[in-house]
Amino acid sequence: MSKQLLTTDGTLESADKRWVQAEHSSLPLPAVTYLPLIALAIAILLHVLIPNKQSFTNVKHYLTVLELLTAIYIILLLASIKLTKLRKVLTEKAPLWAAAFIILTIWDLITLKYRLLPLPYFPEPDKILNAFSADKSLLALSTVYSVRLLFTGYILGAVVGLVTGIMIGWSKKWNYWISPLIRIIGPIPATAWIPIALIVFPTSFWASVFLISLAVWFPVTVMSSSGIENVRNSYLEVARTLGANERYLIFKVALPAASHTIFIGLFMGLGISFVTLIVAEMLGVKAGLGWYITWAQGWADYSKVYASLLVIAVIFSGIINLFFRAKDKVLVWQRGLIKW
Repeated sequence: MSKQLLTTDGTLESADKRWVQAEHSSLPLPAVTYLPLIALAIAILLHVLIPNKQSFTNVKHYLTVLELLTAIYIILLLASIKLTKLRKVLTEKAPLWAAAFIILTIWDLITLKYRLLPLPYFPEPDKILNAFSADKSLLALSTVYSVRLLFTGYILGAVVGLVTGIMIGWSKKWNYWISPLIRIIGPIPATAWIPIALIVFPTSFWASVFLISLAVWFPVTVMSSSGIENVRNSYLEVARTLGANERYLIFKVALPAASHTIFIGLFMGLGISFVTLIVAEMLGVKAGLGWYITWAQGWADYSKVYASLLVIAVIFSGIINLFFRAKDKVLVWQRGLIKW
């Protein structure tokens, strides 16, 4: 029989189990965890040793970032010796991170070092990092404007889409009158309404809000109505038998049963809103990331264009991650059904 040890919280724990955990924490790190460190070392050596073909470049942000990433990864490696969860994450993500650093190295070689791609369309990493440093205030302001516009249009479109979807899915009368409108207006891309929106609405901001709301409204309406219509009659009959009124049937029975389909519509609307946001900002709005891209392109400063694209990727990916986290909190019984 294995010996039992008294832990600090007063519970008994197997001595063999604690010995296995202690031995596991002292195991050497897998060789795969060193791949990102090797890739970073190669990137630094090639950047320092190979002369630049673009001799006018005088910024050094790229080398500083590589050195900072190397220091951070070394700290993570040292911490993973004792932290088994961190070791598992490093082992799983190391090949992906190493590939990303290799891509950065190739990018540096074909632009700054050998000038294989034409300027100004393909700037080196240093110039893009310098764009972050030189235009950080304008980029931050553009990000704030874009996020404000995105959430205003998305929330408005999602609310109207949910209301319309519930009306169509629940009531045959509303379905009769609204469905033809959806079939006519829905398939038209929201960006096609830009000329009309700029005339009808007093400001470009509210014109862009209308375009984003319209883009979100269609998928949310269709998926919500489909989810409501496909709720099992047995659920509704049981609730009616127990004395539920129509309001209870809609909000306590139909909506929870259709929540998975409604979430898909909200997710589709979120993706479409990203596209509509950037297009609307490029054509009408006086601030935002889409406007910033157009402004930088007008000056042929493509390093700022790439910098804004990186910001867009981080912001939009973060919003989707928050969206799925909120979905897992609200729809606990559907956690993991759709992954991002």
